[in-house]
Parts: sequence; C-alpha cells; structure tokens
Amino acid sequence: MVAKRLVSTLGDGLRTVGSLPRGYKRGIMVLADAVMIPAALWSAFVLKFDSWAPPLAGNESLFIVALLASIPVFSSLGLYHSILRFLGPRAMYAVIGGVSISAAILALYDLASPAVTVPTTVLVIYWALALLYVGGSRLAVRQAFNARLGHEAERVVIYGAGNAGARIFAALAGSEECRAVAFVDDKTGLQGNFINGMEVFSPQVLPSLIRDRGVSGVLLALPSASRRRKQEILNWLEPFNLHVRSLPDLSEILAGKAGAEEIREVDVADLLGRDAVPPNPHLFDACIRNKVVMVTGAGGSIGSEICRQVLRRKPRRLVLFEMSELALYSIDRELRQTMQAEGIDVEIASLLGNAHHRDRVRAVLSTYRVETVYHAAAYKHVPIVEQNVVEGIHNNVISTWYTAEAALDAGVETFVLISTDKAVNPTNVMGATKRAAEVVLQGLQKRSDKTRFCMVRFGNVLASSGSVVPLFQEQIRRGGPVTVTHPDVIRYFMTIPEAAQLVIQAGSMARGGDVFVLDMGKPVKISDLARRMVHLMGLSIRDAANSEGDIEIAYTGLRPAEKLYEELLIGNNVSGTDHPMIMRAMEHSLPWDQVEGLLAELLISLRAFDCVAVIDLLRALVVEYKPADSVHDLIWSAQQPDAVLTDASRGIPASNVTALPSRRVR
Repeated sequence: MVAKRLVSTLGDGLRTVGSLPRGYKRGIMVLADAVMIPAALWSAFVLKFDSWAPPLAGNESLFIVALLASIPVFSSLGLYHSILRFLGPRAMYAVIGGVSISAAILALYDLASPAVTVPTTVLVIYWALALLYVGGSRLAVRQAFNARLGHEAERVVIYGAGNAGARIFAALAGSEECRAVAFVDDKTGLQGNFINGMEVFSPQVLPSLIRDRGVSGVLLALPSASRRRKQEILNWLEPFNLHVRSLPDLSEILAGKAGAEEIREVDVADLLGRDAVPPNPHLFDACIRNKVVMVTGAGGSIGSEICRQVLRRKPRRLVLFEMSELALYSIDRELRQTMQAEGIDVEIASLLGNAHHRDRVRAVLSTYRVETVYHAAAYKHVPIVEQNVVEGIHNNVISTWYTAEAALDAGVETFVLISTDKAVNPTNVMGATKRAAEVVLQGLQKRSDKTRFCMVRFGNVLASSGSVVPLFQEQIRRGGPVTVTHPDVIRYFMTIPEAAQLVIQAGSMARGGDVFVLDMGKPVKISDLARRMVHLMGLSIRDAANSEGDIEIAYTGLRPAEKLYEELLIGNNVSGTDHPMIMRAMEHSLPWDQVEGLLAELLISLRAFDCVAVIDLLRALVVEYKPADSVHDLIWSAQQPDAVLTDASRGIPASNVTALPSRRVR
C-alpha cells in the first residue's frame, strides 16, 4: 500500500513537472546538478578517507570551483536543452564530457593553488560518482516518466527483430501512444536473444504475451517481406483481434515516399497477398521516354498515378489535362516536388480544360505535339452516374469520342482508354458508357492509319476515391456500423500503382483496336474484407453471436443497377501477351458508319434531355446492356404530370425535356 502511494505520488509529481514551461524545467535541472556535483565531491572524500567527517580543511573552495566548472560546461554542451523523456546517447556523451572537463579543471586548480591539497584518488572517485549522480539522476527521471507513460500507453509487440524492428523500438522510447513490450520473429536464430534489453520470442508465444503483458497491438516491422508473406502473417494474427499496424514497404522507403519509422494502418493490399510483377522496362518506356505524353483526368486517382509513373520514365514533355483546378494544382505541385527531389528534368504543362470541348482538345494536342494519350477522364461512381444519365454519357462517351477524333486529327501515335470491368455485360449506366467508349474507339480504329487506339479493362483499385477501403476505415474509426451492400457481393481489386504500371505497358503492345484485360487475381468477398479490417484494427464484430462486440456490419442491399459480381471478358476469346498479367481480348465491334450514326442521334437526344431515347441509343451501341429497373423508374417517373426529372449537375426540370417519346425502354 505504501509503495503504491509512493508510486502514485511520484507519478503526480512528474506529471506536474512535465506540465511546467521549458524554462522552469531547465532551472530545476540546474538546481539538481548544483546539488549533485558537491554531493559527488563530498562522497569522494568520504570514500577516500572512510569517514563521514573527512578532513576538508583548506579544500572548501574546491566545492565552489567544482560548481563553477561544471554548470557552464554542461550548459555549453547542450545538456540543459535535452528532453529527459527522450534522453539518448548524445546526452550521455555530454554528461561524460562535462564531468571529465570538470574533473580536469579541479586537477588544474589543485596544481595551481598551494592551499589546496587533494589526493588524486579523490578526483578519480569524484569523476566516477559525478557520472553516476548527474547521468544516473537523468536516467532515473527518464525511466520514471516512461514507466508512468507505459501504464497509459498501448502495449504492443514488434513483429520482426531486424534493423527495422530495432529502429521502431528506439522511435517508441517515451511515446505516449505505444509501448513495446516484446519482439517476436520467425527466425529461430533470433529467438531468446535480447535487442535493446527486450527479449525476442517465437510468434507461438503471442497468446501468453497477450495474457501476461496486456498486449493489444502488433507493429509489423517487415518492410522487405513479400505481400504473400505479409498476408500469411495477417491471416495468423486475425483471430487475436489485435490492432495491427505496419511499416511502409521497402520500395516506398527507397523512393522517398515514406519514412523508415513511419507507422501506419495495415495496407489492405497486404490482405490480398498479391506481389506486383516488376514492369518490363522495354514495355514501360516504349510510349513514354523522350515522347510528349498527355494524361486526361490527370488529377484523378488513376490519372494522377499514371502521371507519377510517366514522370519517372522521363518523357520529353508531360501535359496534364484536368477540369478541376484544385486537382490540377495538387498533382502539378506534387510532380514538381518529385522532380526537384529526384533530379528529374521534364517539361510539365498543366492545362485546365474539359474533353467536351473538341476544339480545345485538338488545339492542345496539336500545339504540344502530343504523341501518347492516356484518357483517364471519366465519371466512375455507379449510383451517381445512374442518377445523372445525361452528364454521365456526355463525360464518358462523348468526351472520349471528341478526344479520340482530336487525336486522329493531330496525328497522335497511341491513345489508351482507361476502362473498367463494369463495361462487361453492364446493368448500369456507368458500365454501359464505358463499353460504349470502347465501341467508339474500336470503330475509329477502322478509320485510322496512324493512331493506335486501345483500351485497358480492370476492376476496382484500392484506396481510390469512392473505394470501399477508405470508407470502411472511416466507418470503423467512427465506431461503425460498417456498411456492406450484400453478404455475397464480390469484387476484383488491384493497387493503384500496379494498375497504372500495367496500363502503361499494355498501351505499348497495342496493334490497334485492342481490348486489354488485366489479371486481377482472385475476387474478394466484400463482407470478408470488412470483417478482416475490423479484426486487424483490434476490434470485434458485433452480431447475434457476440452482442458485446465493437463494430456491427450492416447490410444495406445492392445499390441501383449494382451487380453481385463483375466480369472482365465478353466471351472467352482471349490470348496472352508479352506480359504475364496482361491479356488481349478479341471482342465484337460495330462498323464506324453505324457507330457514327448512333452518336449523332445520341447528341440530339442529349441536347433535348430525352432520357428515354438516350437509354435506347445506349442500348443500340452496347447490345449487352440490360438496364436495371431503377433506370425505368427514374425515367418514367419524369413523365408523370407533377414529376421533375433532374440531371443532378444541371438541375434541368422535366418541363424542359422536349418531346418525350411514348415508348418504354425494352
């Protein structure tokens, strides 16, 4: 009981001292040293003469000299500017240096003053005791601070006892958030050893560490491990409901994108266990190096990553084309910082513009003599496009057509469309518009004798705007519920950098009119992904079997026109390419004359906001398109006398829709 009170009192005292202004704390350290230095000298006399009343006659001035020699030296060495909680080797070197200088000055004073007679052994003992008193007092205070903080901090295990693990342990010293209590490592040669006084255990001991040491989190210090290995570790850790965080990958550290000690939430890409295939340098460079490259939608998730990848392949000029001023400013600023940091010399032209404006796009392509276009500009959120049919078709179909026609006129060599798996057998407007854009490019290819048109089709990208991953993370941080549309919905996933690399390489293999499909690996069940994310943030699922759980998973039902699963191919006619993760699909197309006629009708219907005719024409362009009932409801509700049909971004009322035909979408 007495010990607990003493610990509590000491903790309260340290908390009070810790809240004082910096100047006051420095003053306390000076006063402490003003006591420690004379105490060390007096103790040296006591030990030398083995008496509590040593002969000090004639040596009294020595105590004043010791103070005058020590305090200014400690100050000049920066000892009073050290933060005790983070006291490290440099501060201890300052203590050793300051005490040594103090002892040397005392020795010189003894030689210079006939009245002072100090045995040499006293000075040696003083040096040792001063190190103990001055350095030891600081270490004791640091330990007391850290012990107090350790009771409040999250107790974690560092998984990985290599260099990265040792750096993380050092970085956590004095942390108020985390306190490392053990290392675990798979390597049997490290198990049983100590790193910075902390024992290394086998991972199999983790259950007892959780029970005996109150472990509630794991820090993965495995920056060079493969994604497949990380997935195995995460699978093993998941049942423990520990908050798992990790260091960045080695590639990110080497590229300067992250610090070696930066701790972050587990990268969901590690949950997929997919190791990216290194890019083929020849394919990566073919359409970029020493060429003029333009990226439309340069500020979007995919567009901005393509810009980053292109920049590092050193094009002659990089043209950023973006309708959002903020997005354009952000990517322009980032790319220029990258150029400065990595010594890259590339001309960047950041242009505001909308691909709706055919003449503007043609002027840009001609003026800058663009040779390669990556067309990433598109609306991609299924429910939003479903409610904004006119704007969705304008941006995804008409803009692609205008940009591609401008590329033909300007003599662009390669035109790459960023497509989606939702273009295959679409049930929603967004997927149908992306397939229609593919059909447009396939038709234009038959007119082209120079420009190679191709499209690259892939599934969801992790951490893009609108992706479920950042949504789930936000919902978990808020305490839930985590919303999943359906228990059985599955999706393909890929990281943004991997998708951008494959898009660039696919474009280099284009012959003209190609549909490239990326190998997305195994599909992921979204409900399983949500559960794993909850568990790896140290929380439990609240459901019928566990009413006391932390986070509920709520099933909201499929959104309008959403499918349970997506496909990547129309049919099965597919062949391999020079890259193991890129396939070439042979799919049907329409003659250009037919496509052009449908586009002309589509423009008329879009201008009139005749949504019924627009959907009919979209179905004529994309024969696989089967509109969901939600489209019927949206369009036909507008034909009721008091209804208002709105295009969300234009706010056009039904009264402005001219001559709605009386036929129903079939």
